[in-house]
Amino acid sequence: MEHTDGNGRTPLVAILGCLGTAVFFEAVTVLATQDKTVRAASPWQDDPYDAVVSLTQLAVPMLALVIALRLAAWRAPGGPDREQQTARAAGVMTALVGITLVFEWAAVVARAHAPSWDTWTSVLIGGLVAASLLTVTVTAMLARGRRPRGSSRRWRHDWLGDVVLLCARVPVLRRWAGPDAAAWVRRRAMTVFVTLSVLAAAAVTGSQAIGERWTDPLLIAWMLVVQTASDLAFCVISNAVAGFVARPPRTRTRRVVETAVVAGCVAIHLATAFRDALWPGARPLTSVPDLVALTLGTGLLTSLVVAGTRLAPARHPDPPAGPGDGPAHPLTQH
Repeated sequence: MEHTDGNGRTPLVAILGCLGTAVFFEAVTVLATQDKTVRAASPWQDDPYDAVVSLTQLAVPMLALVIALRLAAWRAPGGPDREQQTARAAGVMTALVGITLVFEWAAVVARAHAPSWDTWTSVLIGGLVAASLLTVTVTAMLARGRRPRGSSRRWRHDWLGDVVLLCARVPVLRRWAGPDAAAWVRRRAMTVFVTLSVLAAAAVTGSQAIGERWTDPLLIAWMLVVQTASDLAFCVISNAVAGFVARPPRTRTRRVVETAVVAGCVAIHLATAFRDALWPGARPLTSVPDLVALTLGTGLLTSLVVAGTRLAPARHPDPPAGPGDGPAHPLTQH
């Protein structure tokens, strides 16, 4: 990176620091959400705080895992691209942690569930302080080593190429994860993102439905859609930032449609988190059909507005493709 020594040690140290911060954050988060005694004393046990915690509780370890696995190919060809992409992924992971900490601090300031606070609350707040200090530190380290804007357009490698490289070392995987398979994924990246999002959402929804003993099919279906929307937004946005899969150029219409879909997914998650504040009238939102109409309707309306705005006749030519639209040059095969 631009502000590192010749050996690239600063970005690696920053990335390792982000991984350590993520591990600490995840440990505290799992304690606060999975232990019933601790959860009962948590200020952020309910929405809108819990909606953010629930998302990052799954997203942060996923990013940490792929970042850690990529370190196995750290010395392979394409080092500058790998450093920047991995640092960006670490930045996304740290940003998710930071956003969650902001919501948790908001719950503490608002004294949410104050009558239930006990010794465990003090432990959680202590963990919140420590996680905040770690997050500020690693954010400063990442910011100091960042590259100029636009450098991502010169990428010639992506994470998928590293997967091919690593699988080539394993005879059983070599025939299944070759360059042809990587090219197939690049051409159908959005389909892959949707499929992975649905599978992850089904696992989370099934676990929640069984744990909470849900019997309402509409409520289960609603959660499946909301979780899928959150996962899909996470996949597309993080891929655009970190370049996990280098996508080939797409038509303007397709890019607009994808942008509108992602915007709608984000709107669904936000509407779910702030549903009580958005619901008109004095009565709380308790009806499942009303919940479905409010959250999914907000997402649909947002998608339509974004699509209509972006598809309007443009006065200026389209900007150059971003990192999520594919590299400026063909990818180098490892």
